[in-house]
Amino acid sequence: MPNVKPSTVLGRQLGDELRRFREAVGFTTTAAAEVLDCTKGKISRIENGHVPVRTPDLIALMQAYGVEDPEARERLGALARRANRRRREGWWHQYGSVLEDTYRDYIEMESICDGIKTFQAQLIPGLLQTPEYGRAVTVASRAWQTAEQIDQFVQVRIARQERLVDEVPLEFWAVLTEGVLRQQVGSATVMRDQLEHVANMAERPNVTVQVLPFSRGAHSGMFGPYLLLSFPRVSAVDLVLTETPTGNIWMEQESEVARYRELFDDARTSALPPTESLGLIRRAAKEHRT
Repeated sequence: MPNVKPSTVLGRQLGDELRRFREAVGFTTTAAAEVLDCTKGKISRIENGHVPVRTPDLIALMQAYGVEDPEARERLGALARRANRRRREGWWHQYGSVLEDTYRDYIEMESICDGIKTFQAQLIPGLLQTPEYGRAVTVASRAWQTAEQIDQFVQVRIARQERLVDEVPLEFWAVLTEGVLRQQVGSATVMRDQLEHVANMAERPNVTVQVLPFSRGAHSGMFGPYLLLSFPRVSAVDLVLTETPTGNIWMEQESEVARYRELFDDARTSALPPTESLGLIRRAAKEHRT
């Protein structure tokens, strides 16, 4: 599997320079956000090298910050061009024909974040899916019609899982409803192998899996699945991705992100502890044996 991560060094260099220019003129991130008509979360991610800077946005920021020196403007422009070129070399771009823009954005964020927390009510999270389970989900979605498209999408999902076994692995915490364990996806053998895989991955020090049993009744996560991404730099802004049948939605407002943190805390508190969850997962795997 590919183990290539996008270089964000150039992006961080550009972001650091933009931050210095912003602070030199006394602009807050809120004021900078008004220049681009975006959220201050986006400004933080630009300055942390987490998202590319489009040329029109760079020009607008330089103008707002009073960057008039030709050498400084050329240096910033060159950094932006080089950083964006390196980002386009991410391994996922070879699968562009089967990936929507939102999913490509998610994979890039996943490649540079250091932690993900997710709540899932119907499916095993993609980072924990076996190829056979992932294929069954992909076929059922009816979003891809040809065998080649399905194969490519499954390859993307499996390639993403390298983040869990890197030298510096992603911290991954999933809360699953009991229904995820009971809903058969693919054959009984596929489900058995899938749940055994989840149990095995949950024994890794960087992976935590909890199960929210039916007996807990109504809970705050019943409205749908979501992912909460955190980043290594203290000043970075967390992101939330909610998943819907018609497309995924990014949320970056601090109040929205805080609300999802509360939802996840409620979910993990209501769920069985990791050890008990592991036992339930292994028992459910046995129930799927043919």
